[in-house]
Amino acid sequence: MLVAAAVCPCPPLLVPDVAAGAASELDAARAACTDALGVLAASRPDLLVVVGPAEQSGRGPHPEGTRGSFAGFGVDLAVRLGRESAPDTGSDTADRQLPASLAVAAWLLERTGWSDAPVEGVGVGEPLEAERCLRTGAQLGARAERVALLVMGDASACRTLKAPGYLDERAVGFDAEAARALGTADVEALKALDAELAQELKVAGRAPWQVLAGAAEGAGLAGALLYDDAPYGVGYIVAAWS
Repeated sequence: MLVAAAVCPCPPLLVPDVAAGAASELDAARAACTDALGVLAASRPDLLVVVGPAEQSGRGPHPEGTRGSFAGFGVDLAVRLGRESAPDTGSDTADRQLPASLAVAAWLLERTGWSDAPVEGVGVGEPLEAERCLRTGAQLGARAERVALLVMGDASACRTLKAPGYLDERAVGFDAEAARALGTADVEALKALDAELAQELKVAGRAPWQVLAGAAEGAGLAGALLYDDAPYGVGYIVAAWS
């Protein structure tokens, strides 16, 4: 069952090498992510599953040892999800690269020296309907006696005129409700997030958050909001559940 979860944003700018001269602007977000991962480690999980948004090529399972790169963002930096594992030459996932969200997660785990449990990844498509998200989460929560989730995803990208999605007045309200739900471990509120509105606001975390809701059903976890801000006009939320 689910014993802990950490919710983190997934912009590649979270990685200082990618952010370059602007790296200090996300120092507070990085510190909050470190604290959230500390909650995961303290939960003594048997398995850590990283869930994040992905394009078609990155959806589905990513076994421990899967590699990723930030070369697409102009940085020669490679990461690996968890520990090195023997290549499974018979698997159709053997040659896959981590999607960007899981690469950011892998960087966070390497940065904090994660060695507390095996790590696996799951890339989910943002259009995935809520019911399938919830079922996926329930399946992940049943993977081991003590499961922890690292859930990657951004809130809206429409908070300012210079935001990637331009300014949308609905973004503030959506992000506030998402932050409240994630900060209080409100499973029912996460289930009720409006998928259509989330897509219009360019939210990258709706599907992963609803996977979390499915995994947390009946787990009785409490939440804490560690960070909630919108640098660059994009909502970034960090929360920890335990």
